[in-house]
Amino acid sequence: MRTADRPGTPASSPRRSRIGDLRMRVVYRGFAVVAAVAVAAVAVVLALPTRPDEAGARPVAAPSAVPASSGPPSSGPPSSGPPSSGPPSASPSPSATPSPSAATAPAVRPTPTPGASLAPGYTAMEALYADARVPRLPGKLRRQSLPAATKRVLKDSRSGLAVPRLGKPWKVYGAAPFTTRQMLPKQRGDSRRGLLVSCPLPIEAQKSPRDTALLAARWTLNHHPKDAKIRWFASQRVQGGWMLLYQVAYGKRSSRAAVVVVEGGMAKPGLTFVTVPDTQRSRWRDISRVLSGVRDLG
Repeated sequence: MRTADRPGTPASSPRRSRIGDLRMRVVYRGFAVVAAVAVAAVAVVLALPTRPDEAGARPVAAPSAVPASSGPPSSGPPSSGPPSSGPPSASPSPSATPSPSAATAPAVRPTPTPGASLAPGYTAMEALYADARVPRLPGKLRRQSLPAATKRVLKDSRSGLAVPRLGKPWKVYGAAPFTTRQMLPKQRGDSRRGLLVSCPLPIEAQKSPRDTALLAARWTLNHHPKDAKIRWFASQRVQGGWMLLYQVAYGKRSSRAAVVVVEGGMAKPGLTFVTVPDTQRSRWRDISRVLSGVRDLG
């Protein structure tokens, strides 16, 4: 049995159903609005810089690799950025940058002066120039006139030399520490006396026989009184080597001396050294006989 509708009641669906449909449409529209707002926010965030203080900033160039001042460079690591677009930095002056030739060229030490102190590693010639007892050899010295060589000799097989054998009052003595030795007799009240010896060169040989003779003359000061000083008389070439004639002064006294350096075919040149004190000056003439008579055994 159909019940009649109440008067004034519409014939549509119940009110609860319409209210539920209305709410779902509102929810869908809200979701669409939220999604659109979220997409716009993400786009804005991506368009902005990561840090607010970088907005509108221009790229910063790396500093120049060459410092603008002459002071020491920074100890920090070098920049790997692009070269600077700003004004060029000041470059060091040419004098501040050593040239390759100056960096590789060996240092030249000045020639020592007599009495100068020497740094470690000095050479034999530097020691000679620094010795106040040995003056520089003058460029020009008178040439010594030498007599004819004597035929009487002593053979020094260790140095490869033939040494003049001088007559009386010279006498041959035991050679040690030399290889030949001749001496004059002592004078009363004077321990000094004439000496003639030979031996292999006791010092370092130089490329120049003249320089070798200079070093040998300096070595002979070990056989003169303390504080002896040299005064040069003659310097000249001899067969196979070089000879020097000089005076050795010590206090009020002096001696006349000479060295002869000759190649004798041995591992080292041979040295002949003669000295005669002023108390035996009558035998100074024998020094010239020594200088003219020294030769190699060959």
